[in-house]
Amino acid sequence: MQDLTMEAIARELTTSRSSVSRLLKFARDTGLVDIQIKSPLDQATAVGEALHQRYGVLAHVVPVPDQTSDVDRLDRVALTAARTLTGYVDSNTVVGVAWGSTISAVSRYLVPKRTHNTVVVQLNGAGNTRTTGIEYASEILRRFGHAYGALVQQFPVPAFFDDPATKQALWRERSTARVLDLQLAMDLVIFGIGSPLALVPSHVYSGGYLERSDQEALDADGVVGDVSTVFFREDGSSEDIPLNARASGPDLATIRRVPRRLCVVAGPSKVHSLRGALAAGLVTDLILDEGTARALLAA
Repeated sequence: MQDLTMEAIARELTTSRSSVSRLLKFARDTGLVDIQIKSPLDQATAVGEALHQRYGVLAHVVPVPDQTSDVDRLDRVALTAARTLTGYVDSNTVVGVAWGSTISAVSRYLVPKRTHNTVVVQLNGAGNTRTTGIEYASEILRRFGHAYGALVQQFPVPAFFDDPATKQALWRERSTARVLDLQLAMDLVIFGIGSPLALVPSHVYSGGYLERSDQEALDADGVVGDVSTVFFREDGSSEDIPLNARASGPDLATIRRVPRRLCVVAGPSKVHSLRGALAAGLVTDLILDEGTARALLAA
């Protein structure tokens, strides 16, 4: 803030320039220092404003060259999302977290922030016929809990039940109802969008959660994506999709009741899925790469 060079800071602190460099890196990594660039010529800012005008969302557009691989694109968007999230999480809040490839990437870049009486709650179960999913989902939740000093509440149920009646019976159990009540009290929810068209495969489609018959039924119903294993069409509708009756994630009405709903998306292949989520009113804050943002506007 005082425009001092590292050499000048080193002399003032009677230390070496390399020590100052390490301290500055530590300050950025821990969130003590937040560097932002705000240029009137920033095209990403103009695109973000266009998204706000069209969809009414607060959009953070991440500049990424078109030739960037989808894996690197996701990495850059996840880094921005993790740093942005620091300003959203505060003490005495309930934060809902949906597992998935995108949120897993975000969790690796979370900036530590000390809070108190904060709870991180898992949105949907992760078990299937191949695995309990506990190790996968709990690692994502552990990172969130560690970053914010929050209490973590896991949701150890299947991602999809074989029978809707089984789900309804379990939902009446007090131990399950406790987690469901936490979901109803969420102040912030963070999620990616599952998409059957994504070039970086969405975990729900690549992790053995859907049988061939399930995927065929979703295609027949015109499904373009999901949020926390609850599916929707491109017009935002989710009614009469049979698989939703067996899904463990909160229904879309529950998501819409959350005051702040942060959606993270990387890759133009998810545009149709993102359009569905926006049409369903699931998003208040959106973090996405510039290529995806432009493709969304063009669509």
